[in-house]
Amino acid sequence: MGCFTFAKCVMVVVSLLIFVAGASMVAIGTWVHIDGGSFIKILVPFMTNYIRHANVPVFFICLGSVMVLLGILGCCGAKKESKFLLIMFFSIIMIIFISEVAAGVIILVYSRDAKDFLSSWALPGLMTYGKEEVFTDLWNSTMISFRCCGFNNYTDFSESYFYEQNGLLYPPTCCRTPAGYPCVEETALFSHVVGCYKKIVSLVQRNIILVSAIAIGIAGIEMAAIAMAIYLYCYLDDKAT
Repeated sequence: MGCFTFAKCVMVVVSLLIFVAGASMVAIGTWVHIDGGSFIKILVPFMTNYIRHANVPVFFICLGSVMVLLGILGCCGAKKESKFLLIMFFSIIMIIFISEVAAGVIILVYSRDAKDFLSSWALPGLMTYGKEEVFTDLWNSTMISFRCCGFNNYTDFSESYFYEQNGLLYPPTCCRTPAGYPCVEETALFSHVVGCYKKIVSLVQRNIILVSAIAIGIAGIEMAAIAMAIYLYCYLDDKAT
C-alpha cells in the first residue's frame, strides 16, 4: 500500500469518526428539543434546569451539523481526490483547532484569576436569589447537586432578596438540619457547608486526567486530519502539474 493510499484511508476513517460524532450530537440535540422531558430524567439535577432554560439543544444541533459537514467534506475529498473539498475541510478544521488552542491558552493564563472573575459575576447575582426564577433554579440545582452553599459560603446570601423576604433565613442547603427546620445564621455557621466554588474545583481536579485525555484525543484526531488533508492536497497538486 502506497503512502497516498494509506493517507486516503486514514482521512476517510478520521472523517467518518467526525461524521458519526456530529450525527450523534444532532440526534441528541433533536431528542432534547422534541422530547426534553424524557432526556432530562437521565441527567443530574444541575443539568435539569440548565437544559430547561438554555438553548442546549440548538447548540448541540449546530455544532453537530458543522461536524457532519466536516466529515462529508473530508470523506468525499479523499474518495473523489478533490482539492477543493480538501482545502475546505482543512480550512474549517484549522479554524476550529486554532480556536481551541487559543481558548486553552486563555484558560491557562487567566486560571489564577478565575475565582475573582467568577465571584464578580456570582456574588452580585446572589443578591437577587429568590427573585429571579431562572437564576434561583440554577443555583438551587447546583447547591443540591454538589451539597454546597453560595459561592464562598452562606454569608453570600446575607442581605439578599431571599434573606430579607424570608425573615433573615438562608437557603435550606446552607444548613445540615432535618427537613422543615429553619436555616438561621447560627445553624448555617455551625453546619460548615462549603461554597460551590470549592466543590466544583475539587470535582475538576479529581477528573483532570479524564478531561486531559479527552482533550488530547480530540486534538490528536484534528491534527491527524489536518496532516492528511495537507498531504493529499499537496500530492494531488503535484500530480496535476
